Amino acid sequence: MNKFLQFTFIFALTFLAFTPSAQAQLSSQHAIGARFGSATGITYRYTLNPDRAIEGILSVQSNSTYSRFRLVGLYQYHKPLVDNISWYWGFGGSVGSYTGKAYTTDEGKRFDKYSELALSVDGIVGLEYKIPSAPLAISLDAKPYFDFLQESGFNIVNGLGFSVRYMF
Repeated sequence: MNKFLQFTFIFALTFLAFTPSAQAQLSSQHAIGARFGSATGITYRYTLNPDRAIEGILSVQSNSTYSRFRLVGLYQYHKPLVDNISWYWGFGGSVGSYTGKAYTTDEGKRFDKYSELALSVDGIVGLEYKIPSAPLAISLDAKPYFDFLQESGFNIVNGLGFSVRYMF
């Protein structure tokens, strides 16, 4: 990720965070659903008050050479945009495991299986649409994170996600 894009993302997040607006009204105490993207998993949101919530995401990511398991905890602020659309931002962290799978390349080089702890600081910014005639909400978000142990770097692209939640 180039420095200009990182700077633009951080500037936009800061600008939106301090923009005055009306209070968002999270319409349900609980919301559970599925999150899709580079990492797929389940998401649960608990509303603390009308404009704040905590969210937990349990996700897995896998390909032919590695698999990753993460448990993410986020504290979120919600603000309305128009009728049933709101935007949100927040911060938190995650813990999990990163496992390299055993494989052999086409050239015959062998890689053994290994496992490491995954630890990161996470952020989130996104849009949510509550379907008026159903207890469902859909959201699109970016969940950048800073990995301390594997990549030791800031990652935005792998954090893009789409969620569908049932609210009760």
